[in-house]
Parts: sequence; structure tokens; C-alpha cells
Amino acid sequence: MIAKIMFHYKCRNNHYPNTNGKIVRFHVPDDKVSWHSPYLMYNPTLYTSTRIVGQPWADPDLNESDFQPSWNSIDGYVNRISLTGMYEIKNGYPLNPCGRTGVIGRGVLGRWGPNHAADPIVTRWKKSKNEHVFNKNSDKPILQFVAIQRKDSGEWALPGGMVDSGEVISNTLKREFMEEAMDLLHKSEEDVIQIEKEMEKIFNDGEEVFCGYVDDPRNTDNAWMETIATLFHDEKGDHVGMLKLHAGDDAVGVKWVDLDRNLKLYANHVSFLEEIATKLKCHW
Repeated sequence: MIAKIMFHYKCRNNHYPNTNGKIVRFHVPDDKVSWHSPYLMYNPTLYTSTRIVGQPWADPDLNESDFQPSWNSIDGYVNRISLTGMYEIKNGYPLNPCGRTGVIGRGVLGRWGPNHAADPIVTRWKKSKNEHVFNKNSDKPILQFVAIQRKDSGEWALPGGMVDSGEVISNTLKREFMEEAMDLLHKSEEDVIQIEKEMEKIFNDGEEVFCGYVDDPRNTDNAWMETIATLFHDEKGDHVGMLKLHAGDDAVGVKWVDLDRNLKLYANHVSFLEEIATKLKCHW
């Protein structure tokens, strides 16, 4: 899977999320997004949330003399390599590979430059009386995926999360799904063992469907989200498809959702699902 660079929309020309409208992005028209397009009037808003200052999972401020990050490389336990390729450094600050966003600083993101996430896409066929359900208009079988409702924005999204320092992506995918869609952190030891057994059966065989930049509303000129989205399809629906979903961690809701082109989801998650619809020849 080749890393993809996209033209971002959700991190431009709006209020920065979770600031009660106090942080407004400087306007960036379509023809001024690229760093190669002159924009002499560009005066982005500076914003780094006080909530991330001093957190063990976050970088220090770039003005601190003892903080000397190694860009475009593995920097100790921190992966500063972008899935999009080499990113530019200007005046000591990394530049968003997709261009201007109207905000400088880190916003609410922990790392300067790329912030790596992993998104597990768990799917099953929609069935009634053990028979596939077909869409009447497309005459194609309906595929369902697990979606969580985010606590921060209320939007529905894939149950993904940040990759911990030094963590293997496959472990992140499984951990995030179990924490957000199965509420693993509040289960009994016996339930955890059973859930992990079912997870192993389905999470041993994933297929990468997206690798690259995410049009995330939290992105800034100097910090941005990237992800690897992996498909875990339960063909018979007898593993994950049979488990009872329960929202946990950063989610306030979780459910099986029918794949459809008209879905409204967080960031650019719908584009990941479109790839899957093509691959599995299901309704879209």
C-alpha cells in the first residue's frame, strides 16, 4: 500500500476543536494551501493546549534548549518519520506535508510533526436468519463495520488510537479496538481472557487499506495526524461478529454500522471504507 497525501479540508477555515470557539483558524483558500503558493498576508493563529504541556507522552516546547528532536527519523523511542515521505523543516519547525491549516503550534497533539495512529476496521456481513442482506438499489450485499462515538466531538469514527512509543502497529490495532469497542479496561479477568481469544482469531489476519495523512480537525501547520488503517474481516461472523460491543476508554457509544457512501464520519474515515467496499464488492 503506497502512502497517500490528500488535500485537507477539515483542518481549515473553522474553529479549532474543543476550544469553545475561542481559537479561530486563519483563513486559507484552496489556492493558498500549498506552501509553494505565495501568501504574504498569512498570519496563522498560535495555539498549543495547556493540557498537553508537561505530559509524559508529549514533546516539550521547541524553544527549550535541551530539546533537540531528530526530524524525519526514529528519534529514540519516538517515530518522527512521516508516512508521506520527507517533510520540510522551516526555522526549526516541521511543516505539514499537506500545506497550511491556519494554526501554528501543536494544538492538542502531543508530537511536533507526525503523530502516528492505527485504525482497525472490523467488518462482518449483515445477515437475517443466517442469510446475507442485500441492498435493494445496488443489489449488493451489505457490509457492517464497528464504529465508536467519540467523546471529544460526538462524531462517529473508527475505533483507533495513538501508537505508543516503541509499540508494534499490530498491537496498537488490537489494543485500541478492545479498549474502545469492548470496554476491556472494565471487564473481569475471565471476560478479558475470552475476548482476547476471539480477538486473536480475527486480528491475526489483517489487510492494510490505507497508509498516510489524515484530514484531522486537530491538525496544525506544525503537527498532524497520520494513520495505518487495517481491515479485519470476520467472513463467517462467528468471532468478533458475535461479541457484545460496549463503549469504553475515549468512546461514549459503539455499534455495528451499515457501509454506505452517505455516512458522515470523523476525519477522512469514509475514504477508508470506500476502499473496502471496492475490495469486498459490497454495497456502497
